[in-house]
Order: sequence, then structure tokens, then C-alpha cells
Amino acid sequence: MQRINSAYQHGELTSYPGGGAQLLKDTVGYNLGIHIDHIALVEFDGFRQILDTLGGIDVPLVCAFTDWHLIDPTKSDQYKDNWALFTIGPGVVHMDGDLALWYARSRMRSSDFDRGRRQQEVLRAIFNRGTHLNVIQNLPELYSQLSHTVITDLSLDNLLELVPMAYNLSLPHIRSYYINKSYVIGWRTPAGAAVLLPNQNAIQQLVSEAMSPPDENETTNWSTTIEIWNGTNTANMDVLAAERLHYSGFETTLSSSDHQENAQTLLYDFTPDQDAHQRAKLLYSLGIPPANLISNPNPENPSAYRLILGTDFNPCFDPAHLIH
Repeated sequence: MQRINSAYQHGELTSYPGGGAQLLKDTVGYNLGIHIDHIALVEFDGFRQILDTLGGIDVPLVCAFTDWHLIDPTKSDQYKDNWALFTIGPGVVHMDGDLALWYARSRMRSSDFDRGRRQQEVLRAIFNRGTHLNVIQNLPELYSQLSHTVITDLSLDNLLELVPMAYNLSLPHIRSYYINKSYVIGWRTPAGAAVLLPNQNAIQQLVSEAMSPPDENETTNWSTTIEIWNGTNTANMDVLAAERLHYSGFETTLSSSDHQENAQTLLYDFTPDQDAHQRAKLLYSLGIPPANLISNPNPENPSAYRLILGTDFNPCFDPAHLIH
């Protein structure tokens, strides 16, 4: 009866068959009904090294994030004078290993739930960076390097088997799910520790949805391309809008706008059938009102929709609201 993150250490200390990795797999399976095939264990220094080997990652931060940060990484973290509040975003933030580790771990001004969301953001950015750098082509060489920083039961043969899948994946194909406050119940252990108990019914429903194959609406979204024009004076606003659409499963392309002083965000629908369900999903995903939608059926247009961003567009959103 401990926090789930203590399972690995407990398995190592008690000589559990298969060690900490197996007890962690069994614990997740017992409590959440999720079968874990493989694990990868990366320590902090190894995480930094991997990110720096990739040349850093570009993380689209749709909302600003503020937390305490060491003024100098060489200073002790035991003295409060060595810390200062640090803010990044909104925008596309290039992160080296040290900054990415801070972003993925910080929770002094947020929560474990938000930290889990940010960790998924970092994983998505690592995947995106790897595919764009053609890292997959150099996998055998990288495997030798990463084997010194990653403990995993995945062999090189296992990884090579996954290469064709990785080549055909893009960010809209990756669904991200989160356990938030509505999936847990506050509780205090007999020893007085504040913990969270799983809401079994809610989590089972979440797991069922996460593990199910994509439905017809999702696959339709994948084949629907939204062309995005940045009609504002804010750099990378189109990238942030694309991030919202990727979480909802839509493909995007970025194009140059005719001017950058649009006050209002507009969504043009060029599809012949003018699908009301898909239009509603797009409007909800972007957080814009139905009045900003312009119907203009045009089967000759290369994209199904065109999004022209205005100064009224708010890139900040909660990805957990876009998983359904």
C-alpha cells in the first residue's frame, strides 16, 4: 500500500522475480488493467545527454509556464537564494537537455497532473525531432550510444521492427490521455501520507478508450488537412494553432498569410459536403465561435479548410479536453 512510483524500488529491494521493472509492470497491470510490454529507464543525466545529442527539441508551448528554477545549474539546490521564478512561453521554445528536464520535472507551482501532461509534451517533441532528423535511419549507431544512458528490455531487433510504424506516424496519429483529478480520490494512509486512490470506473473507461482502435471520425480527421495562415504579428502563432489541431487528430500545413494585421480569426470550409460534425470538432478544437466559420465549397482547393489567425486567437488550451 504505497504510491505507485515506489513499485520499482520495492521490487529491486525485495528481489522480486524480474526485479523492479517486473513489479512495476505487474503493479500497473493490476491497478489499471494495462499490459506493459517493455520499459525504458533513463536517469536525469542520461535524459540531458539524449536531448543534447538530438540538438535539443522545439516544444510548442501554447500556454506560458512559470516555476522555480536554479539561477545557475552549478549552484546547490539546497539554498533558496539560488532559486528564482522563471517563465517560458507561450511560443515555440527550443530546449536543450537541462531546460527540457526542468520543464518535465517542475511542479512547485503546478501539480503532478500538470507535470504528467508536460512530460507527454516533451515526448511528443522528442518523437517529432527524431523523425525530422531521420534519426531512425541512424538507429543502429544511436542504439550503441544510448545503451549507455538508457536501461531497457527493448533489443535493437525490437526497435528495428518498429521503424516502419514510426515512418508512417505523425503527431495527429498520437493520442494523449491524462489521469486528472476527476479520475482519483484523495485519501490518507494509516501512516499519515496524503495519496490518491484510483476511481476505478472512470479509469477503466479512459483506458478502454485509449486502447481501442481509432474510430471512423478519427481516421477521417487524419485525411483532412487544415491550411493555416498566420495573420498576426506574433511569430509561430500558426505552429501553436497546429498543435491544438494535432491533439484533435487533424493534419496541418503552414502557409504564408497575405497580411499580418487580422483582428478576427476565420475558418474557411472548402469541402463539398460541409460536414457539420467535423466543423463543430474543428471549432471546438480551436476555441473559436461558429460565427467565425465561412462556408465556401470549393473541391478545387488543395486543402479542406483554411484557418486565418487573427489577434483574437488564444493558443492556450488544455489537451485533456481534446481527447474525446
